[in-house]
Amino acid sequence: MTTALITGSSGFLGKNIVKYLPYDQIFTSSRTNSDVNADLTLEVPLIPNVDVVVHCAGKAHSVPKTEKEKQAFHDVNVIGTSNLLKGIENDVILQAFVFISTVAVYGKEIGSLITEDAPLLASDPYGRSKIEAEKIVRDWCVKHNVICTILRLPLIAGPNPPGNLKSMINGIKKGYYFNIAGGKARKSIVLAEDVAKIIPIAAKIGGIYNLTDQYHPNFSELSQVMAQQLGRSRPVNIPMWMAILMAKAGDLMGSKAPINSSKLSKITSDLTFDDSKAQKLLGWKPNTLLKEFKIQ
Repeated sequence: MTTALITGSSGFLGKNIVKYLPYDQIFTSSRTNSDVNADLTLEVPLIPNVDVVVHCAGKAHSVPKTEKEKQAFHDVNVIGTSNLLKGIENDVILQAFVFISTVAVYGKEIGSLITEDAPLLASDPYGRSKIEAEKIVRDWCVKHNVICTILRLPLIAGPNPPGNLKSMINGIKKGYYFNIAGGKARKSIVLAEDVAKIIPIAAKIGGIYNLTDQYHPNFSELSQVMAQQLGRSRPVNIPMWMAILMAKAGDLMGSKAPINSSKLSKITSDLTFDDSKAQKLLGWKPNTLLKEFKIQ
């Protein structure tokens, strides 16, 4: 019988992990309505003895505008992780700790098939907090002789996804989403269900892994799939010259502009990650997002 604790169980990925993780008994942890109710930023939780801990709790999907908002990333992702580890130090049967991290640690906005060996150059509060949390987890696992697994994830897809995918879906619903210069830029994405299903294998082996769907769809392909499911027409495409003019106007408007030169560069550039290490060591064979993604 294998037991596990899932933190962040009320979040998007946490819910999917609880749903699809094939362990015999799963304990949940969140701020409310879970087996272990705790605010990890403020307290050390009382953790039951389990074989595996999967740490999904974290802060993402927002751009901080104030120092308080920047500090929140450190409080949740660093202090929260430290308090969780303190809470399980006396767990005599813990065998493995799985930390859900992010490809944001690489600090890249442009690149193709970036590997786990790439330097961790994140300078934003989110990426920096995840780099620090990864180190805390690795050091703790070495000290306590626990198998350490770190999964660095790109955009995560599944029913009712958060973040950029949610914004894209809402834009298509309301008719204001458009592709730029054919929407040819490719981005790495992974299905939440696939992440959940690889955890038992990864937890036994340990290591640091990028996970993607291995196809890396472009915006045109992804928006077409979304539009079909929503019963909307195919999103409009605007030429690059028009997008450049809009971006320059956005530069003058400031941070509230829907598009500026920096955002345009991100939207029209590939950003993909290599998961061949996971394929080789974990037998990672994910579903292709464009075939399996369901909005609801």
